[in-house]
Amino acid sequence: MNYFNVGKIVNTQGLKGEVRVLSVTDFVSERYRVGSQLALFDKNNQFVRNLEVASHRQHKNFDILRFKGLYHINEVEKFKDFYLKIAEELLTPLESDEFYYHEIIGLSVYENNQLIGVIKEILQPGANDVWVVQRKGKKDLLLPYIPSVILSVNLPDKRVDVDILEGLDDED
Repeated sequence: MNYFNVGKIVNTQGLKGEVRVLSVTDFVSERYRVGSQLALFDKNNQFVRNLEVASHRQHKNFDILRFKGLYHINEVEKFKDFYLKIAEELLTPLESDEFYYHEIIGLSVYENNQLIGVIKEILQPGANDVWVVQRKGKKDLLLPYIPSVILSVNLPDKRVDVDILEGLDDED
């Protein structure tokens, strides 16, 4: 079974079993809805156990979660630096122009039918995502996910067509 990251537990919050989560999901309200099922993975990416969300709230840049059956700090402090993931079969279908990160990472990037590189990571610095393209013999290329740059995404062909606007590639 495949699992996908939704967040990392970075600390505990208070004494009543809450954990502070740094989320990497665009679907916070869905992933952390009371009753939602999440899988806990340790620092070595090994499955630990399944968890059910008992409560969720946001505080500053973090999501604060409590899990069913875990109501004291002593029960959750060992989860620090562990990962919360969702099973593939629990992923929600997306609109035709939306993608999960795992679908994008690894795709080949082309400009004018010339291979540029491969998407190795997606950053979330603010207004829009930035796709990090790993290139041979050059620095990584950072491409904002905006219509004027990302022209098309073809998942079956594992291909992204782009237009690298002037100023985006500092090696030119």
